[in-house]
Amino acid sequence: MESVNASTRPDVPGEKTKLGTSLVDSAASAIQSFGPTKKIHQHLCAFHFYADDMTRQVEAHHFCGHQNEEMRQCLIYDRPDADARLIGVEYIVTEELFLTLPDSEKPMWHSHEYEVKSGVLFLPGVPGPVERTDLEKVAKTYGKTIHFWQVDRGDELPLGLPQVMMALTRDGQLNPTLAKEVETRYGVSFEKERENRAYMQGLTHGIHPKANAGGDGLKTVLREIDCKPSGHPSLEPIPRVFV
Repeated sequence: MESVNASTRPDVPGEKTKLGTSLVDSAASAIQSFGPTKKIHQHLCAFHFYADDMTRQVEAHHFCGHQNEEMRQCLIYDRPDADARLIGVEYIVTEELFLTLPDSEKPMWHSHEYEVKSGVLFLPGVPGPVERTDLEKVAKTYGKTIHFWQVDRGDELPLGLPQVMMALTRDGQLNPTLAKEVETRYGVSFEKERENRAYMQGLTHGIHPKANAGGDGLKTVLREIDCKPSGHPSLEPIPRVFV
């Protein structure tokens, strides 16, 4: 399995941010509230793979906030630094909420039990006892993840279709080179943390058979169809000329 998420990252094309833009940003940040992002309360690091190709694995930094005790939502970046790319989003729900989803929806959600209990999902910089208090809850959840930017193939911009992503569910799936890179960078040991989390309980009903793509692969496809008319003549599509 080839190493992915390499340290060589192409620059995002475009001019560097100008002073005038920075000044406007600073003024806006002093006035506006940024309510949604202020709810972000934790940083989780984990690994995702494309739902149609397990060999394509990426390091995923989740910045999450609770909507309530049953659901949290996360912005996903390729790294935790200021110049990180926003590559996707993940919604995390409790087992109870997951079980209310239609069966047709369940395959797009993945379980977190293995990720947590194996030690490969962690909160960078957070002391173990504090980290494990939250991860006891995460182990009993499901997540739905969509990535928009395929950084593992070196895309300079978010190209192509949004991709459904999955999470690890058993030993032997994680790229060992990627695992070692992350362990070294953050000074963690997945094996040691696996031992520390051996007491944790997983999903009450076990992993649902339709979760994790039902054990199969999922691929996003785009199909062109006729657009439903609005019913108002002034809002109908008109021919356009591009020069």
